[in-house]
Amino acid sequence: MSAPGTDRPRRIVIVGGVAAGMSAAARARRLDEQAEIVVLERGAHVSFANCGLPYYVGGEIEDRGSLLVQTPATLQAALDLDVRVHHEVTALDAATRSVTVRGPEREEQLAYDALVLAPGAIAVRPPLPGLDSPRVSTLRTVEDAVRLRERIEDGAMASVRRAVVLGAGFIGVEAAEALRRQGLEVDLVGLASHVLPPLEAEIATPVAAELRRLGIRLHAGIAAGSVEHHEDHDVVVLANGERLEADAVLLSVGVHPDTAAFEAAGVACERGAILVDEHGRTNLPDVYAAGDAVLSVDAVTGLRRPVALAGPANRAGRGIADHILRPDSARPLPAPVGTAIVRVGELTAALTGANSAALSAAGIEADTLHLHPTQHAGYFPGAAQMALLVHIRRGDGLLLGAQAVGRDGVDKRIDVLATAIRAGFTAADLIDLDLAYSPVYGSAKDPVNLAGMVGANVLDGTLALWYAQDWERLRPEALILDVRSAAEYAAGHLPGALHIPHTELRDRLDEVREAAAGRPVRVLCGSGVRSHIAHRLLVQSGFDSASLSGGMLTARAVLGDDVLVS
Repeated sequence: MSAPGTDRPRRIVIVGGVAAGMSAAARARRLDEQAEIVVLERGAHVSFANCGLPYYVGGEIEDRGSLLVQTPATLQAALDLDVRVHHEVTALDAATRSVTVRGPEREEQLAYDALVLAPGAIAVRPPLPGLDSPRVSTLRTVEDAVRLRERIEDGAMASVRRAVVLGAGFIGVEAAEALRRQGLEVDLVGLASHVLPPLEAEIATPVAAELRRLGIRLHAGIAAGSVEHHEDHDVVVLANGERLEADAVLLSVGVHPDTAAFEAAGVACERGAILVDEHGRTNLPDVYAAGDAVLSVDAVTGLRRPVALAGPANRAGRGIADHILRPDSARPLPAPVGTAIVRVGELTAALTGANSAALSAAGIEADTLHLHPTQHAGYFPGAAQMALLVHIRRGDGLLLGAQAVGRDGVDKRIDVLATAIRAGFTAADLIDLDLAYSPVYGSAKDPVNLAGMVGANVLDGTLALWYAQDWERLRPEALILDVRSAAEYAAGHLPGALHIPHTELRDRLDEVREAAAGRPVRVLCGSGVRSHIAHRLLVQSGFDSASLSGGMLTARAVLGDDVLVS
């Protein structure tokens, strides 16, 4: 295919490699053998496994070469791509359809017929005194990971024993575990009230416990105030005055789109992120954008936000190449659902769709389902409980989001739920999913099916829920009824709760009626199964009843053990 109005091949210039940029380049070549495709990468590596960097630092990935997915030479040989590393695009001129490129030897103007912007994001560096210390580093590039690992493993640098990680998001948590795996003392500092802020608190609580089990010291809900540089170490001073000595400080407090040069050239941006349409087009003719630098429309909430995930970036790059070369048949880019997963010690935590904060910001009313199923049949050896949380839209049960944490089986359930969200399923639709079952792999009623059953019960009024977050408010106005066994109750219960095991409830309804004295009854058990049985009995006996979502397992994660009495 030739460039418009010329006999020369179409020139597609791509700014930035890795996920979005290289996906666009590879797809464009597969669609058009004659096109001239130029990839301009500011760094040394155009295609590397940035998600693998923490695992290289921790030593699980031994060879740095494993991080390099492709090189300019392999891309030239396989796809005839003109890949230029150490080439930075410093300006864009939409009128002349050209970019200014600064390379190792000279600066030049490069014309384009189609331009794809995939500049990615750069690490946020907050205005903290002392961040210019040579002991402060980020973990965004292969060079970052290599330098950090060399410092740790260099025999001449045996003094690198203590690390402070600033930022408790996904990369910060992965990096903290990697550093701990290398034998360092690690402090993890996060401004949010809990680690992995996109997770709900009750899902993040087991993650925090696992980090502590690994020996990582957590400092949640606190900011760093400064970094003091000393001759042989640094000191991170927290906002509360606490002082953390460090031989290495890893900065992982977030990223922001690397778009300054393009915004200055007239590319429409919002909060620094590039605005695009359903085909990845910017406001400038034949200029597209994808990846971490782009503002995406959330598939669930409709809100615009950056989605710094490799999967959506790869798909967007591919879709943009389709639109450049086959505009009449190109599919719209899908709005991201935002599925993500992380391993922390022996646990896996994952999420998809919207969390409660996003739903609230979008004004979407939701019911939240908490379940604690095992990953496979309970009678088969190795059964392990997971915590599964599902948000459904109030009224019709549309799936809005899901999160889970556990030792096994989390990835499978979140992937199924991510697919269901993309398909527009309701909670009731989950009941009908025909999922693979063997005692080794699952249950006849898979956790996903169970979530659908609970959701359907909520929607049709069979089940009413109350939440641990509301306990303090409910204490004076409702009877809290604990229907667990005597041993469970003795091991820890909510203050003031009336204890009647669910197997005795039918014979002791008068006792409940006297204690309630006309008040609503709010029932709880271990995970929500027995309290649902009790709830149905109470409702059919004339009580205003509701069952604690997720039972005491969720309540402990939300309220902590300090509120319990035994």
